[in-house]
Amino acid sequence: MPPGGYFDLDAVKTQLKTLDVEMGGSDFWNDQTHAQRVSKQAADLRKEIDTWEGFQGEVQDLVELIEMSEGDDSLHDELQSKLKELDKRFIKMEFATLFSGDYDKDPAIISIHAGSGGTEAQDWTAMLMRMFVRFAEEKEWDVRVLNESRAEDVGLKSVTFQVTGRWAYGYFKSEAGVHRLVRISPFDAEKMRHTTFALVEVIPELDDAVEVELDPKDLRIDTFLSSGKGGQSVNTTYSAVRIVHLPTKISVSCQNERSQTQNKDTAMKILKSKLHQIQLEEKQKEKQALRGDYQSAEWGNQIRSYVLHPYKLVKDHRSKFETSDTQGVLDGDLEGFMEANLRKELGDSDRFEEANRDDD
Repeated sequence: MPPGGYFDLDAVKTQLKTLDVEMGGSDFWNDQTHAQRVSKQAADLRKEIDTWEGFQGEVQDLVELIEMSEGDDSLHDELQSKLKELDKRFIKMEFATLFSGDYDKDPAIISIHAGSGGTEAQDWTAMLMRMFVRFAEEKEWDVRVLNESRAEDVGLKSVTFQVTGRWAYGYFKSEAGVHRLVRISPFDAEKMRHTTFALVEVIPELDDAVEVELDPKDLRIDTFLSSGKGGQSVNTTYSAVRIVHLPTKISVSCQNERSQTQNKDTAMKILKSKLHQIQLEEKQKEKQALRGDYQSAEWGNQIRSYVLHPYKLVKDHRSKFETSDTQGVLDGDLEGFMEANLRKELGDSDRFEEANRDDD
């Protein structure tokens, strides 16, 4: 079995049955937010079960075909080709069995901050958000913008959004860090090459069962006019909320919920998630915080480079995984990078690298 864990299909079916019982309750839809999350979780589990059962069926069919064709060499090449195809698919499906972190299954809260560079950096921030959203949409996950600071001309100064889906944090956690872009700037009349940076922060959304102690005296709560999407009252009421944790100077804003109360609750949940993440990092004595806040968005700290000129290459500086399909990556094809980093951490890179060499 691969390091990190294994896939127990029976356990997943049991989990789905539990959710089905909950969804069958007469009071299930009394809490709309919780009901929608449970329904989404159940749909993800059904999809995962169907995928593995379908794969098992194909494997069984191949085994039977091999047994039937024993002594008949005419089918040898076809059977070998099918076996190789199934092996490659299994390596991809096996990725989800590697998640072993306590919060890998949870929703991810992602923040992107433009580095120095003005318009160029703000445009890069918007490009990264589009890339992450495309990846999430391909997985059929839900994306909800919680807070955004739009630039006056182009792009985003910063944005925070939530991704909800099975293993969302497990996938996205490898994206935390500085992302570097090299290209001919579309905003430069002289068509000069520019290098710019953006900082990505990824934290898991904590389950309500996780306790995080907060002293109200340590919090400063401000309200301000919302500039995000919403109902008719947007920009006319102080519905946006900013919470500052004074001891750590961590600041969290939320403006895209419908009411000030909802914005406050969401901001508080994000703040608790960030503080809990810091507590875990301190206990584990990690050198680098998963939040990425302790890195500066500048040259030398990047986890990944996206070079669009003078050649095309996206390279991850941790796993060394790279591809020349820059447009595919910017359109959300990120799973190769995510898998390469997880397998590297687990010391299980060989089969993944072999499969990708074969693809080339």
